[in-house]
Amino acid sequence: MSSLPRRVRTAIGVGAGLAVIACAVPLWAATETHPVDALTHFLIAVALILVISQGLAALACRLGQPPVLGEMVGGLVLGPSLLGAVWPQAGTFLFPPAVIEGLDKAAQLGLVVFVFLLGCELRTDRIERKGMVAAAVAGGMALPWAAGAAIVFVTGDLLAGPKAAPLEAMLFVGLAMAVTALPVLARILADLGLDKTGVGALSISAAAIGDGVAWLALAFLLAGQGSGEQGWRVLLLAMALVMVTALCVRPALASLVRRLGSSQSLAVVLIAGAIGYAVLTQSLQLHPVVGAFLFGVAVPRDSLAVERVGRRLEGFTLTILLPLFFAGVGLKVSAGLLGADPAGWMALAAVLVAAVVTKVAGAGGAVRLAGLPSAQAWRLGFLMNCRGVTELVVLTIGYQAHLINQLAYTLLVLVAVITTAATGPLVRWSLRHTHDDGATRAPRTVMHADTART
Repeated sequence: MSSLPRRVRTAIGVGAGLAVIACAVPLWAATETHPVDALTHFLIAVALILVISQGLAALACRLGQPPVLGEMVGGLVLGPSLLGAVWPQAGTFLFPPAVIEGLDKAAQLGLVVFVFLLGCELRTDRIERKGMVAAAVAGGMALPWAAGAAIVFVTGDLLAGPKAAPLEAMLFVGLAMAVTALPVLARILADLGLDKTGVGALSISAAAIGDGVAWLALAFLLAGQGSGEQGWRVLLLAMALVMVTALCVRPALASLVRRLGSSQSLAVVLIAGAIGYAVLTQSLQLHPVVGAFLFGVAVPRDSLAVERVGRRLEGFTLTILLPLFFAGVGLKVSAGLLGADPAGWMALAAVLVAAVVTKVAGAGGAVRLAGLPSAQAWRLGFLMNCRGVTELVVLTIGYQAHLINQLAYTLLVLVAVITTAATGPLVRWSLRHTHDDGATRAPRTVMHADTART
């Protein structure tokens, strides 16, 4: 077996795992005298999720896509959009309410750690060409945000959540359409050999700033969900938390990192801190990932100890916990909601076209007006159209907060998958059809762009 190529071994392992699970499901489901407890259900579901995620991630790599796209599709495959429609008995057996509840808890832990790592990777101190970056952020966020808000305004209650005011739903859908996925973008740039180019550095910088703006806007949007007095109280407490973090927690962390080095103790401190901040922001009626991101931003930069701990945490989070989150997303997405009603399909087409056109035209057009050559400007627009896992995280938070309904959640998840899959081919097309090869090297590395797997 060791002499076989790695891809062959992976295919054999995935096939064997799927065969075992496929045989086990009907046997257990058909045997009423052997009831399956919740723990067994949960373990079977986790094994199936990991096997399918790994298999589709490998397939995505073969197709020139980032592995995370395969994992995102894996979540949809296991939900009512495919498994529930083709083999409803298996879907019912594998994902009863108790298992879904367990997966949701594991997914929340994965989100907290993943968003904490995103906060650690956010670098605004190394950004070059600040005027060009500002143009990319402004154009790449303002135009999609306005388009999303306009779609909700025109469609009325079609996409709004049951407890959301019209303005809240408009602002949230606009925010979701304005997101660019920093970790997925970094992987695509590395795969295309553009991570050290001027366009690559510019897109990474713009995505980093845009992510920071998106999380800040989301925090304010969640804080404003309460009544007037309650909303102001949440905003004031959140601002106080930011001040305490900047003035007290950040210096204390820097001192602690110097003392502990890259030991196991530092890993425990960082994870416990991220979870503690998640609990704190949850108690403030914000989402836990807002606190995890804030704590990640407070972690010292340019620290080898933090980088080593981060790489260790990434392995488990991205391989085990994040696929469980994608499965949770897939279980809430139902393409059957579109059905035969033309309104749903028209809404999907409108959201998809608006998301792509406004992102490419907004980001690309803004940097073109700022002086970037035409070929590089539109290439940057294609890159900024990558939404990936970041949009799924934002959408899940909005869905849990009842800012959007299940139809809107389904439409926007599909848009996130489609735009992520289209990013690589669009950039390759732009490289083939222009004389400019984007090979102008950035003067120095803008930020870390080697996020594992994603």
